[in-house]
Parts: sequence; structure tokens; C-alpha cells
Amino acid sequence: MTRNLAATFGLFALTATTFSAAPALADGAWSRSGGGTGPYGRTWSSSGSGQCAGGSCSSNQQVSGPNGNSWTRSGSGSCAGGTCSRSATVTGPSGRTVNRSASWRRY
Repeated sequence: MTRNLAATFGLFALTATTFSAAPALADGAWSRSGGGTGPYGRTWSSSGSGQCAGGSCSSNQQVSGPNGNSWTRSGSGSCAGGTCSRSATVTGPSGRTVNRSASWRRY
């Protein structure tokens, strides 16, 4: 299931025809929205928001695709003491979730 959700997100990202981003909001907050038309004239839209403060960031995105399908992603990341980490949860149209996480050391 992980591969299929990632491949679907990749398809939507590659077919983007419009994108707009709002200027940075107070306290490191941001938002964006976009959409486009893919193969066979099918449309999609996306929106997202997030915030960074004190070395940590969080974000939420939603993509709505053809046939009423939608995907959501909620993620966070932080760096402290030279070690950084990130995690995200993606939920697909069937309600199944995929969790991803990683950590690394900055030098």
C-alpha cells in the first residue's frame, strides 16, 4: 500500500498546472493551494498549511483528486543538538494510513 499511495501523490505533483502560495504569515506560519488537470481532463486540487517555531515545524496537506478521492498528510520535523528528525502520516481514500519517519545528524 505504501508504494501505491506514494505513486498516486507523485502523479498529482507532476501534473500540476496552477499553484499559488500566500506570503508568510505571522510566527512562521504559511499556507498554499493549487490544482491542475491531469490525463483525460481529470482535475485535482490541493491545499496545505504549516508553522515553524523554535526549531520545530508542522504541516498539514490535503489533495482532492478525480472521482471524489482525497488524501491527507500530517507531518512534523525538528532539529535539536545536531540531530534532526521528521515524521508524517498519509491517509488515503480508503482510510488506510502510511507512517514514515527518519532521523539524521547534522555536522
